[in-house]
Amino acid sequence: MKQKLRLALILGVGVMAMASASILIRLAQAEGAPSLVIAVYRMGTATLVLSIAAIRQQVWRDYAKLTPRELGILTLSGILLGLHFATWITSLAYTSVLSSVVLVTTTPLWIGLAAPLLLGEATPRLTWIAIMIAIAGGITIGLADWSGEASQATTWGNILALGGAILGAGYFIIGRGVREQVRLLAYLWLVYGMALLLLLGWSLIGRLPLTGYSPVTIGWMIALGLVPQLVGHTAANYALRHLSATFVGVAILGEPIGSTLLAILFLNEWPGLLQVSGALLILAGIGLASAAERGERMLHRRGQGEGQEALPLIE
Repeated sequence: MKQKLRLALILGVGVMAMASASILIRLAQAEGAPSLVIAVYRMGTATLVLSIAAIRQQVWRDYAKLTPRELGILTLSGILLGLHFATWITSLAYTSVLSSVVLVTTTPLWIGLAAPLLLGEATPRLTWIAIMIAIAGGITIGLADWSGEASQATTWGNILALGGAILGAGYFIIGRGVREQVRLLAYLWLVYGMALLLLLGWSLIGRLPLTGYSPVTIGWMIALGLVPQLVGHTAANYALRHLSATFVGVAILGEPIGSTLLAILFLNEWPGLLQVSGALLILAGIGLASAAERGERMLHRRGQGEGQEALPLIE
């Protein structure tokens, strides 16, 4: 009982840590930091911290075992991850925390849509139902956010958040096969590093200042890499090794709720009734899609022993 309570506490801390991402981004944006620079600091902080463990474990030995094609796939996965953060973080400059976080968590739905085309995996009927429910939720959020002069900007933010979800799905799908060939740390270090290089190069080409920000602003951006990226994801991935994937997946659906509560507390941003209704529909769709995907995976792996180590989370 104590073990389960401890794991639940760790998972709860992880979910709230991930939920803090949107708030930290908003705080940095309010201080004048460009979205791409915020993404650079997030990935740079996470990559730097992981470098210590990566050097100790000599992860380059894992890379030596990979073919050029597999290394290329990992590189592409990192590029998609970088684009995911660029689009999602930018979306928070235009739309509400609730809309952005809920829309970007639709990644499992896009995986369900793409799996038949890219992986030859059949999409369960329950997933199609989940997608229709989530679409209804997305339309509801769109209607809620369409008001006044700010409607076009808000819609652009929602589109960016959806784009972030699609790019996140690509990151998962592309990395799924190669992930089996390397340890989690080796996978994360290379993918995070590639995402960092993309974002850094993009910022330099755009002549965005990487320095000169106030200590408070730099603190928010570094905290983004430490709290949601490392603490949050580490806690959730640790929980995945001791709790069922379904339980962890459902718990992670609490991230948008946590983000909304934090937005109310720190940003005084209250969601409307239509926004909440649309968010609940989307979360219900994600939950159904996740349950269907994990059910199919369990059937496929039955009798094959323990499953693979889970792919890392994004947000």
